Amino acid sequence: MIPTEHYALSWYSTLNPAQRMVANSVIDDDLLFVGGPVFDGHDLIPNANAVAVRKGRIEAVGTSSDLSSYARGSTRVVDLGGRLLCPGLQDAHVHPLAGGIIDTWCDLREAADPERTLELVRAYALRDPQAPWVVGFGWTSSIFPGGLPTAKLLDTAVPDRPVYLLGADMHDAWVNSAALDVAGIGTDTPDPRHGRIARDGRGRPTGTLHETAVDLISGHLPPLTAERVEDALLTAQKRLHEYGITAWQDALVGPYMGLPDPFPAYLELARKKKLTGRVSLALWWDPGRGVGQLDELLHRRDLARKSGLRAETVKIMQDGICENGWAALISPYTNGWSPGSGRLESRELVRAVSALEREGFSVHFHAVGDLAARECLDAVREARATTPGPHDRPRHQIAHLQLVAPDDLPRFTELGITAVVQPLWAAETPATREVFGPLIGEERIERQYPFGSLLAYGTRLAAGSDWPVSSQNPLWGMYVAVTRLPSVPSAPWLRPEDAQRALNPAERLSVIDALRAYTSGAGHVTGTAATLAPGSPADLAVLSHDVVTLGPQALEAARADLTLVGGHLVHDPHQELA
Repeated sequence: MIPTEHYALSWYSTLNPAQRMVANSVIDDDLLFVGGPVFDGHDLIPNANAVAVRKGRIEAVGTSSDLSSYARGSTRVVDLGGRLLCPGLQDAHVHPLAGGIIDTWCDLREAADPERTLELVRAYALRDPQAPWVVGFGWTSSIFPGGLPTAKLLDTAVPDRPVYLLGADMHDAWVNSAALDVAGIGTDTPDPRHGRIARDGRGRPTGTLHETAVDLISGHLPPLTAERVEDALLTAQKRLHEYGITAWQDALVGPYMGLPDPFPAYLELARKKKLTGRVSLALWWDPGRGVGQLDELLHRRDLARKSGLRAETVKIMQDGICENGWAALISPYTNGWSPGSGRLESRELVRAVSALEREGFSVHFHAVGDLAARECLDAVREARATTPGPHDRPRHQIAHLQLVAPDDLPRFTELGITAVVQPLWAAETPATREVFGPLIGEERIERQYPFGSLLAYGTRLAAGSDWPVSSQNPLWGMYVAVTRLPSVPSAPWLRPEDAQRALNPAERLSVIDALRAYTSGAGHVTGTAATLAPGSPADLAVLSHDVVTLGPQALEAARADLTLVGGHLVHDPHQELA
């Protein structure tokens, strides 16, 4: 058993208001889990197969015989039957509003070719012929010739109303001719900074907008009502709990590509006490406003704290993605194209990081390309060299990291920066060569997503899904992290025979490493400890398989059988505790 009564008090004193709100939860019945392996966020606890929960908190961990006395009159005994018990899984990078709103938008993620995509758009438009716009999400550039769907093609599905379809990567939009007309986008419309309008040989817009060019259209979309935004966040919360997830970081809290700022909805849901998960908010850094926005960010953080929410992080998007040519690379793309530096110039980025660090904010950087990653690392180094700071530095993070220069790999540990990785992307599919080969070349393909290398240098890994860009199922993500093979259930369009080659197998993680990334690693980012220490809130997940013993195939087949937050049941598909 894990000892020390005083630990509970010292642990509780470190909680922010949002964590204390859930930690103070009390349930009517105590729980005793018996008969399965126990992972504590770092390792399997030797010989442990039982966990006692009292009044919503962990009371003890040990063997079934050790803990038999904890079965009091009102205690419910849960027979794990060999299933794995662990702290609640966490998602270090997710977009709940986008994930939840898809239920009411045209969802194109299942489409594997242009024909099916158009069928889905046409059917969706017919459901509500009076809607002023047709809005959707999820098309994939790789299924279109040259990666660029056209307005002319979309006009064949919906010729009479503007159509706005956000790409599955959330960095591009596909629109029809009516939408281009509404926004007044024509031959003479200049490309915005860090964005591009796809054009034909005569300079006419063809219907695809990249990065900041999307804002030329998205500002014309009908606004979502406050009620619809709240409903979308609650839908997302339910979906995350279904996968054993008890805490997550909303990786972009601000307006983005047609999605409204969810911050007011979070405050309202907190007021109504409808947030059952532990939510950390990464407040959006507007790249056009510089340090002048700092007062507003401080005000937002204060509002969040007063509402029992955590908003201690600021999101800086330093580049785009490789697919559209806006990932910042040290060497140009194979066609000679280079977007130059990331969105924020070096001096501007250092000023931003320095100002945020002085105020105690952590920075959550988006960096796909190796140049963007280097710029973020450099900015943290320079900011810390010139900014006096507390002993406990802000918890800076760099997300995505498709490419990292070999010389930069050890710098994450040196600077104490967490690598926030999206494991589902680190797999070999036909599109890996077809899409990325012509863009970045074979040498860079063979060093994508260096999870194992980062870990070997001592970097803390935190896993996230980037849902709805990819599935929110952490178990599928773990499968890919461990095998570097695609998870076929997560990609219904993928043929099983296309899932046989591993992408850079030297970068594989162990099952324990993958579990850590989705528990204690992500918890470092969200500010929510993933622990089974006595006195800590009973944030728990029961997985249907002992994935540590059974190995990778069990990860792909496993599911969450129970999810509890602060001892409260938030997911129970089999009504085990009904």
